[in-house]
Amino acid sequence: MTVTESPAPPTAPAIMSAQDVFKVFGGLTAVGGVSLDIPERSIVSVIGPNGAGKTTLFNMLTGLYKPTSGRIVLADRDVTRSRPDKITKFGVARTFQNIRLFGAMSAVENVMIGRHSRMDTGLLGTIVRPPRVRREERATEARARELLDYVGLSKAVADRYAVELSYGDQRRVEIARALASDPKLLLLDEPTAGMNPQESEALKGFMQQLRNDLGLTILLIEHDMRVVMGVSERITVMDHGLKIAEGEPAEVRANPLVIEAYLGKQG
Repeated sequence: MTVTESPAPPTAPAIMSAQDVFKVFGGLTAVGGVSLDIPERSIVSVIGPNGAGKTTLFNMLTGLYKPTSGRIVLADRDVTRSRPDKITKFGVARTFQNIRLFGAMSAVENVMIGRHSRMDTGLLGTIVRPPRVRREERATEARARELLDYVGLSKAVADRYAVELSYGDQRRVEIARALASDPKLLLLDEPTAGMNPQESEALKGFMQQLRNDLGLTILLIEHDMRVVMGVSERITVMDHGLKIAEGEPAEVRANPLVIEAYLGKQG
């Protein structure tokens, strides 16, 4: 499938910004003063060796961790101290490096859970289940099946237990679940982990499709440099909790600090 590029314009405003963000665990600084702007409708990556602080940064952007200091701004809203469920409602969704599906639930049920933040049903409605609630449940299931089809999974897969699915299909279910919350910003943590080269290439095209079809902004952590260099418009490089480089793929690839971080000092 040929994907028509539709990158963010150079002057696009930031949909989310991290401003001089620190995260300290005890005496260990996991993230040390990192600033990052994510332009609307862009695909940007955060890369770095293991232990660089990438996932800790993701966890702060999505509210799982609260920064020790610094600010996180979503559009014009300060979300530095916001709970994860609030940040989801504000339009941010994520996947995880280790897939977190409910194995004993079907693929469609897993995606329906991702729709919870957009549903009106409260605890009483769940117990009593009046007609309004049943209509909402039917609409939610229909939307979940649409999303599974959109991410490339067959109707037969939708009703299978998540634990029975291949690794690549589980990744797609997880992305569908994230899309169920109608996000504006999608954070993908190691989306190609465990995939073969063909699956990784397909996912690269799919990320571009998500941006072009849905107007999404995508931020990803990724170790596969072919994917990073092929899909990203901008790359931030972290090492030992610090931002050591930032720029377009060609700039980052040639940066001596980046080369040293990945390969070590030569000679």
